[in-house]
Amino acid sequence: MWDCSGFEEVRRLLPPRAAAQVAVFAVFAGHKPLGDRDEKQGMTHPIRRILGITTAISLACGAAVFGPALPASALYGDVQIKPIESNISAKSWAGVKVSSGASTADLAIDQDDQTAWIAEGTPSSQWLTLDLGGAYDNVRKVRVVFPDPGAVYQYVIESSANGAGWHVIADHSANHRPGRGSVDLLTQSGTRYVRVRITGTSPGATVGISELSVYNYLREELVLGSDASWVDNDVAEGRNYWVNPLEADRGAGPHLLDVLKDRGFEYTRLRIFNEPRSEGTGDLLATPYQGPERSAEVAKWVKARNMGLGIDFHYADSWADPSKQPKPRAWAQLEFGDLTKAVYDYTYAYIERLIEQGTTPDKVAVGNEIANGFMFGSEAALAGVTNPAYFRNQPEIYQSQPGGGLLWNYWRSTDPDQQRLYDEAWDRFATLSAAGIRAVRDVSAAHGKDIKVETHIVTSGIEGKTLEFWNQYLTRIKAKGADTDVIAHSYYPQWHGSPEYYESIINAVAAAHPKYKIEVAETSYPASGGGGTPLPNSPYPRTVQGQADALQRVFQIANDIPNNQGLGVLAWEPARWESLFRAVPGMTRTYEPNASIDVFTKSHASHVVEDTVYSAVLVGDEIALPDSVRVLTTADGSTKPAPVVWDAVPDGGTSAAGRLTIRGSTTFGSVTAVVDVVDAYAGLHCDRTITGQYSGQLKVTGGVTCLDGATMSGPVSVQAGASLQVNDAVISGRVNAEGAGTVVVCGTQIFGPVSVSGGSSVTFGNPRLGCARNTIIGRLAVTGTQWWNVIAGNAVNGPLSCSNNAVPPVNNGFTNAVTGPKSGQCSTL
Repeated sequence: MWDCSGFEEVRRLLPPRAAAQVAVFAVFAGHKPLGDRDEKQGMTHPIRRILGITTAISLACGAAVFGPALPASALYGDVQIKPIESNISAKSWAGVKVSSGASTADLAIDQDDQTAWIAEGTPSSQWLTLDLGGAYDNVRKVRVVFPDPGAVYQYVIESSANGAGWHVIADHSANHRPGRGSVDLLTQSGTRYVRVRITGTSPGATVGISELSVYNYLREELVLGSDASWVDNDVAEGRNYWVNPLEADRGAGPHLLDVLKDRGFEYTRLRIFNEPRSEGTGDLLATPYQGPERSAEVAKWVKARNMGLGIDFHYADSWADPSKQPKPRAWAQLEFGDLTKAVYDYTYAYIERLIEQGTTPDKVAVGNEIANGFMFGSEAALAGVTNPAYFRNQPEIYQSQPGGGLLWNYWRSTDPDQQRLYDEAWDRFATLSAAGIRAVRDVSAAHGKDIKVETHIVTSGIEGKTLEFWNQYLTRIKAKGADTDVIAHSYYPQWHGSPEYYESIINAVAAAHPKYKIEVAETSYPASGGGGTPLPNSPYPRTVQGQADALQRVFQIANDIPNNQGLGVLAWEPARWESLFRAVPGMTRTYEPNASIDVFTKSHASHVVEDTVYSAVLVGDEIALPDSVRVLTTADGSTKPAPVVWDAVPDGGTSAAGRLTIRGSTTFGSVTAVVDVVDAYAGLHCDRTITGQYSGQLKVTGGVTCLDGATMSGPVSVQAGASLQVNDAVISGRVNAEGAGTVVVCGTQIFGPVSVSGGSSVTFGNPRLGCARNTIIGRLAVTGTQWWNVIAGNAVNGPLSCSNNAVPPVNNGFTNAVTGPKSGQCSTL
């Protein structure tokens, strides 16, 4: 990042901020004010969270560990923190494929449950597959919502890593309760595809899906830490940090790193200035903070606390960022070949020193925010770079030899000379970068270590520029025999755009370069200022709550990158810049954390709850809610029931059609019951309706014929493809259906045998859906149907036989009274 103001101890080291200076080299959008500095993040995960232990203790004591937002107590400010949950189906990189009805497929992931993918054809052959755009290791919850509130949907939810082998998440193929959907829990690492196969629906239901949502949770592997290089200054200046400075037990402290570790920071990055100098004069600082010697000592503090260690070489004596990248004074007048050697030797020697003193870094950044190159030299005149002041005022030193600055003003130029200069600048920059990378690789190999390499830039507001940087950089360093491990970007909304814009850029880079890990090497957000109004490009107020929410959004962005490419997130100088701490009134040089700091420990879900249940009832009926819901423990993937205490159903809640939302609570958080109150359950739409007396044979040859309270004197036949719905009728004669679409008979007396064969769906009674029991004087035979078969609660004066049905008939708990034998698939009905 860039350096920070607002801290008296640091301000004296820096020149006044000038907004005009920030605009220098503004070919990259969103640079921090001149004098602002930034750093990088580490790669390994040396500090494993103790959240699992805390969870176990909390459960043993009966405490809630997930669900309602967790208040960050005993810290400064009021904050509600929920574990991060992200619906990947809402992301731009997610997509769907369907068995039919492709024109409406995207409506299943448009985040609007009033729209729907509508399938074509019979329910039993329909499916929708959601492609998450890449694999995810911590997808834990799937929500499916269907179009018809008064219908029964039967379906299977499956996941896959490759679209070939499928794992069953939930099997609802035997469901016979009406309701719009379900929430199901899973543990299946590497999930890329989620498929819903519709195996059946109640007759007349709309076949399709309104919404399919798949939820991702923060991975334990995502490294959360900070660049806390100013801890060197803190100790020297006698600053004291305590978790609870006003309590008898002050908690962790007084060392800043102790507080950070206690609050869940697991990684610390340290910036390295070659010979720390004043940006204004270029003079050496009296105390060389963040120089090689002092940083080597700070590295011991980091490792002593079992935190990950990152080293961020600025290859400068003062701040290096997109608007200024001065060469170190000792290297400023070296010819280019000698400069390249100096980069290699210096990098090798310093990392070797760290290794030998027992503080091997986990990751090394070769340069800091180098989107415009680094170690500017004579090319600065072409680029228009004039900062810092000593670089501008001593051109005979700092601009006497070529360096590694890029000439973005010649990008896309049609002038051959400008294009040549653009390419030459890139070649010099890649040569210097490759020298630093090779040094890290060589010293690692020489000492048997595995130190990762990072390249850190800022994103550009200019269309295509960030991708151009990575395409050029990676191609060129690989041509020189070097490569990086981690692609890193800074993110500050006031300079780098909205969270949505930043997410789009990061994911475009990840998709273009899938072999590299992606990291947010710097971020921060203020808890005060501006009367609480959000920073530019941000939706979050400048409050302690807004600070927590803004940081969690960045965690989410990193965590949601497909294929688990997101490596981690580092807060830049959390005790000084847009600080996560405040000075304690009345206590000299004493600081306490904002409650927002707990996002580093409370953003992970220890449990995931089946947080919504769906059902439907008829107008005037009573609502029956489940006694429990499922809860998943993320540590081991186990699930168990969690009892629910529901709020009271409102008086008259089912007196009219509509939707009721009833809240409930569990040990693990709140839940919601969505109850649709319907005038009638889903049914067939009649093309022809017969009421009253009807004499003679009725032949149903097409469409849907409905007998509503009719008295039929004669046989009824239903031909292939046609459908029949009968309610409260009397039929004197045989009923025969061959290859019919759907046959539904409710509350009817039939005097004669009934035979249904080769059709799609049969319902003879289904009190669960308001289809009353029938009385049949004669044989009832159902054979060779394809899906949904319910024979429930009937009185059959004769045999009941069923065979060769693709889906065996069920009675939904309502036994049929049969005087003759029950056989085949109906033997237990």
